Amino acid sequence: MKRAYKYRFYPTPEQAELLAKTFGCVRFVYNSILRWRTDAYYQRQEKISYAQADKRLTAIKKDSELAWLNDVSAVALQQAVRNQQSAFANFFAGRAKYPVFKTKRHKQAATFTNAAFKYRDGALFMAKSKTPLDVRWSRPLPSVPSSVTISKDAAGRYFVSCLCDFEPASLPVTAKTVGIDVGLKDLFVTDSGFKTGNPRHTAKYAKRLALLQRRLSKKQKGSKNRAKARAKVARIHAKISDCRLDGLHKLSRKLINENQVVCVESLKVKNMIRNPSLSKAIADAGWGEFVRQLQYKSEWAGRSVVAIDQFFPSTKRCSACGYTLPKLALNVRLWTCPGCAATHDRDVNAAKNIKAAGLAVLAHGVTISPAAA
Repeated sequence: MKRAYKYRFYPTPEQAELLAKTFGCVRFVYNSILRWRTDAYYQRQEKISYAQADKRLTAIKKDSELAWLNDVSAVALQQAVRNQQSAFANFFAGRAKYPVFKTKRHKQAATFTNAAFKYRDGALFMAKSKTPLDVRWSRPLPSVPSSVTISKDAAGRYFVSCLCDFEPASLPVTAKTVGIDVGLKDLFVTDSGFKTGNPRHTAKYAKRLALLQRRLSKKQKGSKNRAKARAKVARIHAKISDCRLDGLHKLSRKLINENQVVCVESLKVKNMIRNPSLSKAIADAGWGEFVRQLQYKSEWAGRSVVAIDQFFPSTKRCSACGYTLPKLALNVRLWTCPGCAATHDRDVNAAKNIKAAGLAVLAHGVTISPAAA
C-alpha cells in the first residue's frame, strides 16, 4: 500500500533559488499546454491525448527563446504534463471541474520521480543540487520513496512529501461500535452522549485576520510592502488550517482506535455550504475532511466506516419507538416523542439512529432510505 509522508524542510539560498526556477518552469509548462489544449478544442474541436501533449513539451523545450526551461530537472516538467492528464481524466469522469491555470500567488509544487532525486543514509538530494535538503525528519520513512513532491505554500513554508510503500498494521478486533452525528455546536456527538465541542478556529483569529486584510488592501499593488502584508495574511490562514487539521486528525484517530465500526451520515457538504448564514461555520468544521480521514484510517487499521443514506431522518426519528416527526426546526435542541413520550437530545438521538442504521447496512448490505424508515 502507498502512503505519503510529509515533512517540513528549510532550503539553503541556492536551493531556494533552484526551487523558485523549478516552480516557475513547471507552472509555465502546465499553463502553456493547458492553453494549447483548450484552444485546440474550442477552435478545431480536437481532443489532445497525452502522447500529443508530451510531444508539445518536447517542442517547447527546443524553442531557443525558452532555453531557460533546461535549467531545471526535466523530470519535474514531464510530471507536470502527467498531472494535467490526470486532471483531465478526473474532469471527464465527473470527479472534478475543468483544470485551471496555476498562479504564483498560491501553492507551488513540483514532483520528482526516482530519476530526479536520491535518498541515501537518511539524506534527501534533489536534482541539480549537491547539498541535501535540511528536512525535519519527525518520523522515519518505512522505505525508499518512489517519488517526492516538493511544495511551497502561500505562507512561504517548504514541505516535501515522500510517497513510500508501507505495510498497514491492523488493530486488535474490539466489540465496540459507535454512531456519530456531525454538527456545528459540537464537531460530532456520539450515541453514548459524548460531545466534542467546537474550537471554531476561524472565529478565534477573525479579528486579527480582518485587521491584516485591511492593511493589505491599503498597500500599493506591486510594492514590497504589499508582498509582506500578503505573507502575514497567508500565515494566519495557514495557522487556522493547521489547527483545524490537527484537531481532526486527533479526533478521527481516537474514533478508529477505540471502535471496530464507526457509523456516519453521508453529507453533501458542497450543497450545504451554499447556505449564506452557515457557510463559514460549515467550512470551518471540516466535515468532509473528517469523514475522509476516518475512511482511509479505517482501511489501514482493519476497521469499518459505514455511511448511511443522506436522506435518512436520523434527527426527526425517535430512537426508542421509531416515530418520525413531520418537521423539526433547527433551533429545537430537545424534543419529546408524541409516540412514547421519551425526551431526546437532538444530536444524541440522531447518533443513536445513525448507529442502528449503519449496523443494519453492515449486516444486510442494504441502503437505508426514508421509505424504509
